[in-house]
Amino acid sequence: MPNSLTGGQVPPLTLDTVGLVDRSPGNAGTPSSAPVLEEGEMDPWALPQLKDTGQSWKELSVAGRVLWVVTGFLKACGLLGNLYLFICSLDILSSAFQLLSGKMTGDIFKDNVVLSNPVAGLVIGVLVTVLVQSSSTSSSIVVSMVASKLLTVQACVPIIMGVNVGTSITSTLVSMAQSGDRDEFRRAFGGSAVHGIFNWLTVLILLPLESATALLERLSALALGAGSLRPGGRAPDILKVLTKPLTQLIVQLDTDRIASSATGNATNSSLIKRWCGTREVMTSGNSSGCGSTGSGPCPDSNSSTVLQQLPCHHLFVGTALTDLAVGFILLAASLLLLCTCLMLIVKLLNSVLRGRVAQAVRKVINADFPSPLGWLSGYLAVLVGAGLTFVLQSSSVFTAAIVPLMGVGVIGLERAYPLFLGSNVGTTTTALLAALASPADMLLSALQVALIHFFFNVAGILLWYVVPILRLPIPLAKRFGDLTAKYRWVAVAYLLLSFLLLPLAAFGLSLAGSTVLAAVGGPLVGLGLLITLISVLQRHRPAWLPRRLRSWAWLPLWLHSLEPWDRLVSRCCPCRVCSPPRAAAKEAHCYENPEVLASQQL
Repeated sequence: MPNSLTGGQVPPLTLDTVGLVDRSPGNAGTPSSAPVLEEGEMDPWALPQLKDTGQSWKELSVAGRVLWVVTGFLKACGLLGNLYLFICSLDILSSAFQLLSGKMTGDIFKDNVVLSNPVAGLVIGVLVTVLVQSSSTSSSIVVSMVASKLLTVQACVPIIMGVNVGTSITSTLVSMAQSGDRDEFRRAFGGSAVHGIFNWLTVLILLPLESATALLERLSALALGAGSLRPGGRAPDILKVLTKPLTQLIVQLDTDRIASSATGNATNSSLIKRWCGTREVMTSGNSSGCGSTGSGPCPDSNSSTVLQQLPCHHLFVGTALTDLAVGFILLAASLLLLCTCLMLIVKLLNSVLRGRVAQAVRKVINADFPSPLGWLSGYLAVLVGAGLTFVLQSSSVFTAAIVPLMGVGVIGLERAYPLFLGSNVGTTTTALLAALASPADMLLSALQVALIHFFFNVAGILLWYVVPILRLPIPLAKRFGDLTAKYRWVAVAYLLLSFLLLPLAAFGLSLAGSTVLAAVGGPLVGLGLLITLISVLQRHRPAWLPRRLRSWAWLPLWLHSLEPWDRLVSRCCPCRVCSPPRAAAKEAHCYENPEVLASQQL
């Protein structure tokens, strides 16, 4: 038999013959593979072509067409049902975090000495938003404190910046559910990271600028002076109307008590609601003993009615459990429901968005205007993201819905980036309308806080989107996505460091005073900037550096490589999720086959 190594009649084995690469026009890829570029290289960030193995509509019989329609209808119902439960689980998760943090969330705001430090204010905004999982709750606390003269507008600006950063944790948590597939996780985590990176970069520029010039505070004051805003506007409540019938059967919270603890009017009662309204009850005879009934305030002597409190109707009303115990129960249940719904949504999306359907959906979402107006497509995406967030009244829900679509390859990172930016703006317009519905004594304070939040996000768009070369969050997010696709534990490390450990460390240093914070944090920030500068020069201008600094090879391995850390994590956590993904069976066979090695330049 002719040998492929000696050039016989049998063609040499190639990557195509072992099935590693599919170059056919109709099947250019699979859900876990990316399109092939020139010279055999693969672009992991290119949208994959989902393979459609089913028959076309013309090839189906009548019974097959009926079955196809019924199956599609059931999949659509399942997708909408899981999406509804997913949104409800986010609401319950927010309630769980509020119960776990309790009135401690409001107590964090009480120390005005700490809040006078801009860095401490930023960290507090991040931590509180992470604790309550709601930027609206955090903003309402700030508004209450400003209206009560417990917090100045200047001190609330860093807190609002921290609130904007903390709200991006939801999309990062959602992306973790797609860690089972390497390429899906790369796209999903990169999409969630681009949101957080944008917020952090905006803070790094605007926080020092605000501390030096009070730009946002002055701009919001000018807008309030120039505008003729009248109270009475109300924010839309579409999403709450849909989710309240289910979530209020599980738990109802009195979130005003969190703000009361910050303004000094806190009580020791539970955050779980027991009474949900009053009604008038007709009485007869003398009402002198009405106080012993405990059903509400006593009427006047000439009145024939009393106000009777109506009990709430939810799962935990009148429970003997503490808020902490109920919070842990709701946390476990909401996380289980959230992960289950998210996995089902991803599987249904993979099933529905196949072949021509996937191409049509991608074409609509990722479409650009014809030249020379192609640059308008991104700004239209910003408006779409702002409008949808305004309608949903929740930026967390919108971003959490975009991340799974990115994972399955429907939305590209370049298109998701302006959608996230629009979502940031949309949630502030909702806050503006909500501020208009505030009481008269809180109206100006609420409007100024909402305007500061609005101008902060608009300034971020001007910094990191208007000029294409300055869209740094996109390449940085791709680097994060590639890194987490190889080392999945990096995603957990990023989550803990960005939203918990580093903010807690900065908060602890701020308690020791501004001098200690500057003495410890200043050199660390300077060292980080120096390392970043040297790394950029090593990649693009190595000749500008001394010969020793042109690489990090002179450092110990654990300081310039993640391999030692990965081995340590693999030993401590020998599960499939923590370890790097192994090569696919076909890829492993290709690299182990000597005939392929001899015939291909791998």
